[in-house]
Amino acid sequence: MANRLNEDFLRELREKNEISEVISPYVNLRRRGTTMNGLCPFHNEKTPSFTVYLDTQSFYCFGCGAGGDVITFIRRIENLGYIDAVKSLAQRAGMALPEDGFDDVISKRRRRILEANREAARFFHNALISEQGRDCLDYYLGRGYSMGTIRRFGMGFAPDDWRALYNHLHSLGYTPTELVDANLVRKSEKNGKVNYYDNFRNRAMIPIIDVRGNVVAFGGRVLDDSKPKYINTSDTLVYKKGSGVFALNLAKDSGERSLIITEGYMDTIALHQAGFKNAIACLGTALPDEQVNLISRYADEVLLAYDSDEAGQKAVRRAIQAFSKTGVKVRVLALSGGKDPDEIIKKYGPERFRNIVNGAANDIEYRLQNIRAGYNTMTDDGKVGFMREAVNVLATINSEIERDVYISRLSNDLEISKDAIAAQVKSVRKRNVRAKEKEAFRKIQTSSFTENGRSVPVSNIGARKAEEALIANLMRSPVNYKKIADRLSVELFPTDFGKAVFSALLPYLEKGETPEYSVIIRDLDNDQASVLSRIVNTAINTGNSAAECSDCIEKLIEEKAKSDVADLSTLSDDEFRKLFNQQ
Repeated sequence: MANRLNEDFLRELREKNEISEVISPYVNLRRRGTTMNGLCPFHNEKTPSFTVYLDTQSFYCFGCGAGGDVITFIRRIENLGYIDAVKSLAQRAGMALPEDGFDDVISKRRRRILEANREAARFFHNALISEQGRDCLDYYLGRGYSMGTIRRFGMGFAPDDWRALYNHLHSLGYTPTELVDANLVRKSEKNGKVNYYDNFRNRAMIPIIDVRGNVVAFGGRVLDDSKPKYINTSDTLVYKKGSGVFALNLAKDSGERSLIITEGYMDTIALHQAGFKNAIACLGTALPDEQVNLISRYADEVLLAYDSDEAGQKAVRRAIQAFSKTGVKVRVLALSGGKDPDEIIKKYGPERFRNIVNGAANDIEYRLQNIRAGYNTMTDDGKVGFMREAVNVLATINSEIERDVYISRLSNDLEISKDAIAAQVKSVRKRNVRAKEKEAFRKIQTSSFTENGRSVPVSNIGARKAEEALIANLMRSPVNYKKIADRLSVELFPTDFGKAVFSALLPYLEKGETPEYSVIIRDLDNDQASVLSRIVNTAINTGNSAAECSDCIEKLIEEKAKSDVADLSTLSDDEFRKLFNQQ
């Protein structure tokens, strides 16, 4: 950034973007005095650990350690750069950016990619409805898509030409580098000559649009049986495959709090046309946390409409596991009569699929059905084998009432004592609790020495506490700095975090001004801002006296002396003698 945004502008930006109002569309917040709590949008959890501090206009998650101010939140949640986050909040507040402006190269590259993608989408759609796109249009119509659906999803066609899109976008002023950045064009070098050619050729094109309405990527499908069948946009500055969700921009406005997840965008388009406006497709079946968290913002329940083949069922199991970490309920559709939603709708119509949706099994029922399929429960051995696995599933149910329902059902079905099943489930739950406690203890031990990416040696734990207490003190009572300034320097702080924060605080401390958290973090990275948020908002036992500052400094001096002594072991004999003579 060539010019740093001034503090007055940032202060006004934050005042006009009250943090709880900005966060509320993403997180269901509940007020508790001067704080608000909810489920963290940055990691999967069932118990709220995400806290918004109204007095400091900041947030911190005690589960994953994410923290910061309103700008940090928008950066994280929307995957934006700093300047793009500032622009987004300025637009929300109706503020003009400072006249002296700023020069952010990454922000400009992102904007140019989005603009190029939008122009490419127009080009592909226009090509589809032209004479050269006749075969592709017949392909779409042959699959049962109406012209209204084709227009609604912006479906298009990439001409069978090596440079059609390149020439079009180049004529609009886009440089080869920008088009390569967008993955619309590829670059080759042969015999010292550089050539550029279209990434998508002779393919049915589907634009991928994010929840803000930006065209971020494309999916291209062949019109015949040639390989590869699909070519998709690779990761760019505006798109990551692991975080993309197709049609969520439309599904989020369906009025439903449930989402139907399909394996591909063609199934999703077919479902929308059939009236299921809450259908989406995850781009890839791995379901990383980014996708799960994004979906969780818009749904209380997901219905998995994956293919009935082995790959599809494997994806179902992964999805159940991914969503089990959230409060989102999962149901699984039994796609009888067809291999995917598109085929079922074509064969039997939307009503058949509606019945499948209404009869979908929840994740517990699905898992029990899958286990049962592997045993002959008409035999004693089969019953024992099935129950040995089934109790592990029942033990994951936290609701006592729901657990009792399934135990009673299995007891009646298999003619096994309900008390016996309940006892086994109770035993498994106790074992799981002990395992979780051990894992939690292990994490606590680990997190004591590594926090938000900054390693802290075991011998420095006491110094770290002193460091954090000193920072909290100085931020609350900068007047104390003058009393200890002659003993305090950046080199005294044992961690990179402490050095970075003190360096950011120093200009304010020297002027006797109270440093604002939201201004200080301008000079910190995301991890450092998160740690500072925790310190600022949770250092309730920290006093504000100069005496406490002195105590902290003594601890830091003591720790530095230990560190210096430890470093002597690395000196050569000659270096040690020189050091000794200097003393």
